[in-house]
Amino acid sequence: MMWGYGQGMGWMWLWVPLLLIGIALLVLLAVRVAGGGIGGGYGPGTQHEPGGQASMGRSRARQILDERFAKGELTADQYLEQLKVLGEER
Repeated sequence: MMWGYGQGMGWMWLWVPLLLIGIALLVLLAVRVAGGGIGGGYGPGTQHEPGGQASMGRSRARQILDERFAKGELTADQYLEQLKVLGEER
């Protein structure tokens, strides 16, 4: 009797590397999720609007400027001048 060491034994060497790779991937995934690297986009350097959507890389000052222009508080010339001051020309 072979007690299970027949034909299947040739593939047993593959289980240890696969297990180690799987554990390493789980640890990497856990670190990325804990650090905010996956999904939500929250973290250093990201800004979010009140509605919960990302601001596409715009600074908060640019958001305020855009809001003021949209409300009519600034003329087009004032808006463009402020964009130059912020260093965010269109």
